[in-house]
Amino acid sequence: MLSFATPSVYQSSKCFVTYGVMSHLEPGQLPAKGKPWSALLAQDFVHKVDLILPQELLQVVKDKITGDPSREAPEFYKVIMRLGQILEGDFFTEYIKIGNIMMISEGRIGTDNVFSLKEGVLTLYLDKETYERAGLVGKPHGVKGKRGSKPRWIVQFDLRSPSMLHGKKGFDRLAYACKNVLNTPITWLFHNLSKTPVPDPLSQHYPTKYTSTPGISGDLFMKVPSLKPPPAIISSQNRLDLEEFATEIYEWLSLVRLDSPRVDADDKIDPYLSCYAVPGDMEDVRKEKLCRISWQGFIPPKWTQQTLVDVILALPSKSWFSLSVTSFPKGIIGDSADCTVLRPPNSPGEYFLWDIKKHD
Repeated sequence: MLSFATPSVYQSSKCFVTYGVMSHLEPGQLPAKGKPWSALLAQDFVHKVDLILPQELLQVVKDKITGDPSREAPEFYKVIMRLGQILEGDFFTEYIKIGNIMMISEGRIGTDNVFSLKEGVLTLYLDKETYERAGLVGKPHGVKGKRGSKPRWIVQFDLRSPSMLHGKKGFDRLAYACKNVLNTPITWLFHNLSKTPVPDPLSQHYPTKYTSTPGISGDLFMKVPSLKPPPAIISSQNRLDLEEFATEIYEWLSLVRLDSPRVDADDKIDPYLSCYAVPGDMEDVRKEKLCRISWQGFIPPKWTQQTLVDVILALPSKSWFSLSVTSFPKGIIGDSADCTVLRPPNSPGEYFLWDIKKHD
């Protein structure tokens, strides 16, 4: 396995690239340890998933993944609640103490007051004024010395802790802040990872249900580079050559995801306007029909892990595909964490992993 960091144009993000071999998959068992699985599970709140593969494999995906009635598309809710309402009554007991949910509020981390809940951990991203008024104990948040940015603070509570109950000092301080400072109704995205209790405590807040149905873009006639690294690079473990290859392939995959005309088979833009060229020699670049399947919404990392397993087991072992996962944007410029897995053609078990980590 080769692993290295690729320099990013943004100082707040880093791209880690890995080329390796996956462990053997067993149907019905989800791998969690090792890459690429650990990288997928490390994503916090997934916003979009893109699957790219040759057009001739689209029907296989429809039959075994998107069209399989036993495999449900991700569902989530939009609901308006005050922060303090998640700490009250049956919602707190059934969904946090007993069950498992994930929630994220409206706004952008780094500019707005944003709240999130995952694995029972409530995280508050606050500006300095709100933090001081709330009287909570946290720590500075964000890149130190960043020009033009105002001081930010992050506060976290493990709501599953035995000390997180009414009558306990730490919990009562949080409840006081929710009642007197953090008391504005806000819009949340909500996803339940466990069994829905009856009656459902969420229903009293009149949620709106959404389903992340897959969008399919087929017959994309595109210029496709060689997606398998040359044997000489692998045998010599030449770090710089492999890094250059990985960077060029990731750029090409990104343009396919963006539906850029620069990778269209019939693109004839003046090189004065765009100097981009599909990587590789002329004889290595082929014209091929591709398809792109996309899910968008509020998607749990566990679902993307299951999707990668299903794709690997459904497709022929020598076929190539790419699965990309993008989190919700953060900060003023809207950059996101991103994780892309590519299985090269004629390379059963081998994979490339691009893991872009966002540093606030």
